[in-house]
Amino acid sequence: MIELKNVSKTYVRKGLSIEALKNINIQVDKGDIFGFIGFSGAGKSTLIRLVNRLEKVTSGEVLVEGERLNTYSTSGLRKVRKKIGMIFQHFNLLESKTVFDNIAIPLVLLKRNKREIEQRVKELLEFTGLSDKANSYPSELSGGQKQRVGIARALASNPSILLCDEATSALDPQTTQSILDLLRKINKEYKITILIITHEMSVIQRICNKVAVMEKGEIIEQGNVLEVFGQPQHPTTQSFVRTVIHDTVPDSVLQTFEQQEAQRIYKLEFIGQAASEPVVHELIRQHEVYVNILFANMTEIQETTIGYMTIQVRGEEHAVQQAVDFIKSKGVNIQEVKAI
Repeated sequence: MIELKNVSKTYVRKGLSIEALKNINIQVDKGDIFGFIGFSGAGKSTLIRLVNRLEKVTSGEVLVEGERLNTYSTSGLRKVRKKIGMIFQHFNLLESKTVFDNIAIPLVLLKRNKREIEQRVKELLEFTGLSDKANSYPSELSGGQKQRVGIARALASNPSILLCDEATSALDPQTTQSILDLLRKINKEYKITILIITHEMSVIQRICNKVAVMEKGEIIEQGNVLEVFGQPQHPTTQSFVRTVIHDTVPDSVLQTFEQQEAQRIYKLEFIGQAASEPVVHELIRQHEVYVNILFANMTEIQETTIGYMTIQVRGEEHAVQQAVDFIKSKGVNIQEVKAI
C-alpha cells in the first residue's frame, strides 16, 4: 500500500545542509494502523509529508499503491492526493464557514453536484457524531468536536489512506480516547489505512498494530506493536515504552535487599496465555523456595495481555535453579536483577 525505499530528505538553509531523514525503509500494508513515534525533530512530520508529496525526496522512492510519486506530474499528483486524507493537530478549519460547509470543501473542489455533496456530508456528520452541529461554526465547538469535523472533512473524498499528524496532542485524555475510538472505527468500517504521527506512546498502545520509532531522522526500531512493546531493543524505545508500561522495581525497593547466595531477584515477563496461568502459585507449591513479590503490573496491547512481575526468591542454590527452570518451562521470560 505505502512503501518508502532508501528515502532521504535534506534541506538546505542559509548554505547549510540539514539531513531530516536518513535512508528510511518502511512498508505499510493495506489496513494497517501504523504509528510513527519520536521526539521533536525526529523527522516524523517530514516523513508524512513525503507520503502525500507535500515534500519531495532528496533520494530514494515513495510508492503509494505501487505508483512512484516521484514520477507524477502536477495533474497526476492531484489524482493521488484524492486517495489521501489528512488530519491536523490544530484542526485547520475555516472559522467563517459552518461545520457542513467545512466538511464539504473537498467535494466542492472536486466539482461534485449539490445533491451528492449534501448526501455525503450528512453521512459523515452522522458517522462522526455531529448531526446536530451541521449549522454550527468552529468557534461554537469543543476541541474534540473540531477534530471530528477535521476527520469528516478528510473522509469526504473517500480516501484509501488517512494521515494523522499529532491529531490528538491538543486534546484532553478523555477526548483523545474518543478520537482514537473513531479512528479505529474508520479503519474497521471503511477499510482505510491509517498513518499516525505522535510523540505519545499511549496513542500507539491504544490503536496501532505496527510502529516505527524515529530518532534524528532515522528509524531505530520497527515492527509489530506487541513485539516492540514486549521486547524493546533500543534505549529510546525502552524509554517510550516505560511511559505506558511500568516494568521495573523502584531503586528504593532494591536497595533494601542484599544479593546473597541463597537469595535472588528476578524479573518475569508474561505474554498472552502465560499471563493467565497461576505460575507463581505453582512455583511456591512445587518447589522448596520462599517467594516474595516485589512488583507486579499488567497491561493490554492489541488484545493481548502483557504482565511484568519482580520476585525475590530465597532457598538452596539447587532449589532456586529448579524454580528458574520451572518458570521458563511455563513460557515466561525471566532474567535476574542485580540488587543495588
